[in-house]
Amino acid sequence: MRPVRKTSVDLASVSSRNTRLPESLGESSLWQSVGATWRQLHGSFARLGVSFEWHDFECGEEFDWSRSFHPGSLEICLNLSGEGVVSSGSERIEIVPETASFYCQRDLKLTATRRAGERHQFITVEFSLEFLAQHLAGRSEGLHPLIRSLVEGRSKLVGVGSILRMTGEQRSLISSLQRPPVFLSAQELWYHSKALEIAASVLYQPPPEEELFCMRQKRLAQERVARVVALLKSNLAEPPSLEEIGRAAGCSPFYLSRTFTKEMGMTISQYLRQLRMDRAAELLRSGKFNVTEAALEVGYLSLSHFSQAFHETFGCCPGLYPMATPTQKAAARERSFDQST
Repeated sequence: MRPVRKTSVDLASVSSRNTRLPESLGESSLWQSVGATWRQLHGSFARLGVSFEWHDFECGEEFDWSRSFHPGSLEICLNLSGEGVVSSGSERIEIVPETASFYCQRDLKLTATRRAGERHQFITVEFSLEFLAQHLAGRSEGLHPLIRSLVEGRSKLVGVGSILRMTGEQRSLISSLQRPPVFLSAQELWYHSKALEIAASVLYQPPPEEELFCMRQKRLAQERVARVVALLKSNLAEPPSLEEIGRAAGCSPFYLSRTFTKEMGMTISQYLRQLRMDRAAELLRSGKFNVTEAALEVGYLSLSHFSQAFHETFGCCPGLYPMATPTQKAAARERSFDQST
């Protein structure tokens, strides 16, 4: 076994221009400004070097998300829904639903926004660079070059990494992160292990020529799922049949169904329904569509079936949804998340 090389990260050079409010107060007040359901699930960036946070919100206008980023940090985002952009100069990643991504800032500041008029649901795991240096030093083989330069002290000042299709394991983990399956006294140990597990699954990306067979199969499965998601999103009103989707993905309908459920944590029909309900809610919020028009727009010919599906998803009938208070909508989002995980 190779000796672990100790590497320190000098955080004293962090620019004073990149300021935040105190950790707990700053996070809470920032997300409350957009009516977000925000919860610090565990940890403390300042004290432990790692913090887990749950976010669920809609914003009427584009939201400056970068104000939640700590200087001297790397953040991994497990993004269930909603779209956004994180950029560093000419480098940028576009965050879309069902993806995992990472980005970091040391001396300079990232820019990041979340799109208006969408429902955003995601968990962030924020690491201090010292935490990463402690746990990743000496384990650089397969590590993303940006992260390697950070933990070895050859740091870029700021940067964005890769964006990956979220795996079924990561999606299942999102639910357990909100309700840890261990005693309270064991939670710090459990969360610590999950932080390292998430880092290992997102930050290590071996080159294609060294790709193992099992990893190649995983990548192919994720690519097939991505094709299914794209097909469903572009054809909500008249979705293709399972056989047509299978042909587009290049595999049998049975294999595709099994692969999709494993990767996404729900069946293709369940995912289609969730897409339809989210789109219908968006149309109703706009005030430009009545209930019947919204139902037809997302492919429901029966108003009663649409109303039932909408109520099961959001906890209220579609006619009352635009008038729901932010608190009621937040509770509805929580119910919807529980049903989809």
